[in-house]
Amino acid sequence: MVAEDIVGRDFNIRVLGLNFHRVIFPVSFSIILLLVLLALSNPVVFGETLEGIKGWILKNFDWFIIIMGNLAVLFCAGLALSPLGKVRLGGRDAKAEFSTLSWFSMMFAAGMGVGLLYWGVAEPVAQYTAWWKTPLNVTASTPEAAHAAMGATLYHWGFHPWAIYLTSALVVGYFSYNKGLPLSLSSGLQPLLGRGHRGLPGQVVDVFTVVLSIFGLATSLGLGAMQATAGIAYVLGTPNTFAFQLMFIVAVTCLAAFSLWRGLDAGVKVLSNINMLLALVLFLLVAVGIGGMAFFSNTLNAAVDYGQMFLPLSNWIDRPDQDWFQGWTVFYWAWWCTWGPLVGIFVARVSKGRTLRQMVGMVMLAPTVVTLLWFSAFGGGAIAQVIDGSGALAAGLSDVNMAIFQFLEMLPLAGIGSLLVVALLVFFMVTSVDSGALVIDNLSAGGDPNTLPVQRVLWLVMIALVTVTLFVIGGDTALKGIQAGAVAMGLPFMALMLLLMIGLVKGLIEDCRS
Repeated sequence: MVAEDIVGRDFNIRVLGLNFHRVIFPVSFSIILLLVLLALSNPVVFGETLEGIKGWILKNFDWFIIIMGNLAVLFCAGLALSPLGKVRLGGRDAKAEFSTLSWFSMMFAAGMGVGLLYWGVAEPVAQYTAWWKTPLNVTASTPEAAHAAMGATLYHWGFHPWAIYLTSALVVGYFSYNKGLPLSLSSGLQPLLGRGHRGLPGQVVDVFTVVLSIFGLATSLGLGAMQATAGIAYVLGTPNTFAFQLMFIVAVTCLAAFSLWRGLDAGVKVLSNINMLLALVLFLLVAVGIGGMAFFSNTLNAAVDYGQMFLPLSNWIDRPDQDWFQGWTVFYWAWWCTWGPLVGIFVARVSKGRTLRQMVGMVMLAPTVVTLLWFSAFGGGAIAQVIDGSGALAAGLSDVNMAIFQFLEMLPLAGIGSLLVVALLVFFMVTSVDSGALVIDNLSAGGDPNTLPVQRVLWLVMIALVTVTLFVIGGDTALKGIQAGAVAMGLPFMALMLLLMIGLVKGLIEDCRS
């Protein structure tokens, strides 16, 4: 039995061929509309209120957020090492729908592509120069700070975020493909609630997921547009006007709609493969540009730094660097949670036929290795420029949006590298929005993965409209207010994640005994 066979027909309504859950869709839409109207009524007050809530949560629940991030890593590693790791999504005879390369490309592009471009240079330099404090209060701009900067950056982008994504993916994939339940997080509550997971508790979870995903995508698209257009203006010498930023959002939406209409195989997969090819070219350009020996040395040192910093940064008790801890690590964990359901459900959607052990290897281990190589080239090379006093980065971070372009300026073929960054910013944003629209569409249809292409595109248009509306009327104040609200929602998501872990283990053990 597969998910589409049992998606509750009594729960869905069909209008002009469109398929919506009679509770999840209208409630989600109403909450989104209400929050947008509140954001637009007074962007400053709205933003300050949500920033206050976010700050209170990060300060008072930092211990719980850090514990859950650590638990996610241990949970995924434990599943892989246990006999349960042999369980295959879809059953023993299930075949993988996508090649390993395409599978990895889609997952990576959806989960982290834009972030690595934006922070690949900026975060290591920020941690080294104390742009906003330093990890463990090391003295800025010292050899110790260089090691701490690389270790902390890899800590933020390595095992932990992918474990948060993977936990959602394992839950959704197992209960959908092995138990015939809808492709949604609420299905993970089935071992705990029985058929009640289809009732009010499950509907609350799915509404929460839709709202969280919409606002996570909208803020990323809006703020990402400002970052990307600043880079495009820098490279091409064009003015970075408000109209240009809106045009960028429209262009990304149109490209995403075309890709989404073509579907996973002919659209999202092809674009993701192009992304990874372009990213590989850019990576090789930088690795060769900083020098092969320098890159090799950076990689070895960064791996050691990550290992040495892992346990100290995972500790939440009596931290000497409380401001840095809450402003960086706790914020990151909460922000990854805004993308946790979105990326997790998308990863589950493309992972049928894979074992749980394979998923841990490809969704948690492989991206961490790629992250290590990426930051060794970009971050290690950038710190070297700061130390040598060469280029604009020698003065520290003047503009985070420009950091990667300022870094590339000091390398051979800088123009080609900058153009590649611009292209990747566009394509990575397209694939992220694509995967998000697919997930939101599935959820709004009660977990049905087989909706019409036009319905998926309609959700994409809604994401763009929310972004543009906030952008035009409220500017970055409204967008950052919504972002603060989404980050604040990371706390209840982590509480939900704990229940989903328990439900998954219970379901797997019952399966093995039967």
